[in-house]
Amino acid sequence: MDTASHLLFGVTLAGAACLHPQIAEHPQLFGAVLAATLIGSHAPDFDTVTRLRSYAAYLRHHRGLTHAVPAWFIWPLVIALPLSSLFHVWESWPIVALWTFIAVMFHVGLDWLNAYGVQAALPFTSKWLHKDVLCLFDPVLFGIHMAVLSSWLWLDRQGASSLFAAAYALTFLYILWRWGTCSRVLQQLRMQFPGALHHQLIPDLSLCRWQYVVETEDCYSTGWVIQASPLSMCTPLRFDFHARYEKSFSLNPIIERTLATDGVRAFHGFAERVVVHAQQWKDGYKVVWNDVRFWHRRGLPFGVEVELDEQLNVVKTKLGWSKKGWEPPYV
Repeated sequence: MDTASHLLFGVTLAGAACLHPQIAEHPQLFGAVLAATLIGSHAPDFDTVTRLRSYAAYLRHHRGLTHAVPAWFIWPLVIALPLSSLFHVWESWPIVALWTFIAVMFHVGLDWLNAYGVQAALPFTSKWLHKDVLCLFDPVLFGIHMAVLSSWLWLDRQGASSLFAAAYALTFLYILWRWGTCSRVLQQLRMQFPGALHHQLIPDLSLCRWQYVVETEDCYSTGWVIQASPLSMCTPLRFDFHARYEKSFSLNPIIERTLATDGVRAFHGFAERVVVHAQQWKDGYKVVWNDVRFWHRRGLPFGVEVELDEQLNVVKTKLGWSKKGWEPPYV
């Protein structure tokens, strides 16, 4: 999810930790746990530093090793041990490590529920895992935790802890509800396109709308699935077609020349539904690779553009998004 949400959850996790009397009654231990959950809730995203090198490096490493199985157990030790020493609660370092672990796992779990996905199963598999249940930013979850966080204005730590615990109970119930709703809509999408090879939903900020991508033998179809009300499981769904993208392309010398570029290699390591087209451009050619999963009304905003001269020498490469952050899809 987005950075603001991860940090907010880090604070509210510390509030829920105050259900443990030892944490609630000892300010220094509480301070260590609060620092640990704040850092732990964001630590997997420390890989964003790779963007300083290039977007291709960022695309290769973001949500990779720092989110993977070994990191689940390394982060708690790396974070909890120094904090326990700093806050002079060394004898309670297992408690600090436990809450750090919970923060890290909650971060990885939320990223797994997003459509962008996470390579959480490294080093066993490099496959991108995504359940397509939540947006990058979920206003309902953010609102729940922000509202509960304000309880600290008039309640002490131990008094507010039950509210934080209730917020997490509500969080998991909400995620289960979203998961169930998405599963039902996905089942209807499969019935709508029975002969397709693959069906995918990408959730919208609205609880009543999803983007869809359907893959057949020769093309990808995109559109919206719209539900009249989020509260009724029996509400009929409306399927609005948006666009169709042809899959088949031949690796002509122009397209084939781009496969050796760093940007295209990084793109292919992440993309799942790929289309490509080449055209004459200025004094040469332009080749554009896109991932159809992330479509927008204006086209396909995620991909890599490669400009070549007449001798097929690479002149310029541009990798990344061509949409505003507030525009769908929210991944």
